[in-house]
Amino acid sequence: MKKFYGAVLFSLSWFALADLSAQCRYDPATGKMVDALTGRECINTIVTAVPFLRITPDSRAGGMGDAGIAVESDAGSIYNNASLLAFAEKPRSISTTYSPWLRALGLTDVYMAYVAGYTKIGDLQAIGGSLRYFSLGNIDYTDDNGAPLGSGKPNEFEVTGTYSRKLSDQLAAAVSLKFIYSFLASDLNIGGNDIKPGIAGATDISFSYKKPVGQNFFTAGLALTNLGTKISYTKANQEYIPANLGIGAAYTWNFDDYNKFTLTADINKLLVPSPYASTHPDYDKNGDQIPDYKQYNVVSSWFKSFGDAPNGFKEELQELMFSFGTEYWYNNQFALRAGYFRENPYKGNRQYLTLGLGVKYNVFGMNLSYLVPTARAATNRDPLANTLRFSLIFDFEEQE
Repeated sequence: MKKFYGAVLFSLSWFALADLSAQCRYDPATGKMVDALTGRECINTIVTAVPFLRITPDSRAGGMGDAGIAVESDAGSIYNNASLLAFAEKPRSISTTYSPWLRALGLTDVYMAYVAGYTKIGDLQAIGGSLRYFSLGNIDYTDDNGAPLGSGKPNEFEVTGTYSRKLSDQLAAAVSLKFIYSFLASDLNIGGNDIKPGIAGATDISFSYKKPVGQNFFTAGLALTNLGTKISYTKANQEYIPANLGIGAAYTWNFDDYNKFTLTADINKLLVPSPYASTHPDYDKNGDQIPDYKQYNVVSSWFKSFGDAPNGFKEELQELMFSFGTEYWYNNQFALRAGYFRENPYKGNRQYLTLGLGVKYNVFGMNLSYLVPTARAATNRDPLANTLRFSLIFDFEEQE
C-alpha cells in the first residue's frame, strides 16, 4: 500500500495538534469515552478536511486573537463577517496578506497567500471577492518500505464572491459563495483507491448590527461559514469541510478626534459531528465499516453537532473556541493590537497570545501580527508560532 504522509501532515496539523496517540475506548459503566491507558477523559479533537478554511488569513484580526466578527469593516471582513462590508466607510479597498507556515520547523515553501477586495454600490450595498491559496511545499512520496514514489507540490485554494446589503440603518446581511479545491496528491493509490483532487462548494451567511451610542459604537455579528458539500479524495470516503458558527460583539470608544479604542470578543463552534471511539455502541450501527458519524448528510451534520458529543453536554461546551481582542488607533494612522485565543485542551489545545501593529498613510496601509503560543510546547506546536504575518491594504476614495 502506498502512502503520502507529508501533504496530509501539513493539511491536517492545524486541527490535529493535540496528542492523538491516546487510545480512546467506551466505558459502559459511565457511558463515557476515556483514555485506555489512564482512564481519564479522552482527547477527542474534531478533524475535518481542508482545515485551511478556518485559518484567519487577515493580519488585522490575526493581531486580535483571531477576533473579527464584529470589528470595524475592511477587506478582511469577507472572511470574518461579510455583512460588515455594507457599513464600510471607504468606497472600495483591496488587501493582500502573506502568512508563513511552520517556519519554526525550518520550512520555507509552506505558506498561505490571501487577496480580498470590495466595492460599495451606493450607501446600501457592497460586493466583494477573495482568493486564498495554501501551498503545502514540496513533498516526497514513499511506499510502506520507504521506496521513493516521486514528488509533488500539493496545494489548496478557495475562491469567494460575496454580496452585502443593509436591511436598515443598523442591520446588514450578506451571502457569500465559495469554490474549494484541494490537491494533496496525484497518481497515487492507497488501499486500492486512486487519490484525486478534492472539490467542494460552500456558502457563508452573515449578519451584523451596528448601533451608535453617543460618539461610540456597539457592534454584534453572526456568521455561518463553510456551509457546503462534503469533499472526497477517493471513491471510498467523503469528509466534512469545517462548517462553523461564529458570534461576536465589539464596543468602540471614540475618546476624541485622535484616540479610538475597541474591545471585541468572538465565540466559534464547528458544525461538524464529534468523533466516536471504535468501541462505542454508536460507532458503526449499520456494520458497513464506516463510522456512522461520518455518514450524516451535511445539513443533518450541522444540527447534530450541537448534541452528539459522546461525553455529553460538558464535551459540547469544550468545543467552543474563544477569541478576545483589543485595538487602539491614534489619529486613524497608527494602531496597536493585542488578543488571546483559547481552544480546550481536549479539542485541539490551541492557545496563544497575539500582538499587532497597523499604519495608514493616504490610500496605503499595512498590518503586522505576531503569534506567541501559551500552551505547553510538549503537547502543542502551533504552525504560526513566533511567526510574523503582514498585510498590505489599499483604500480608494471616490473620484471628484
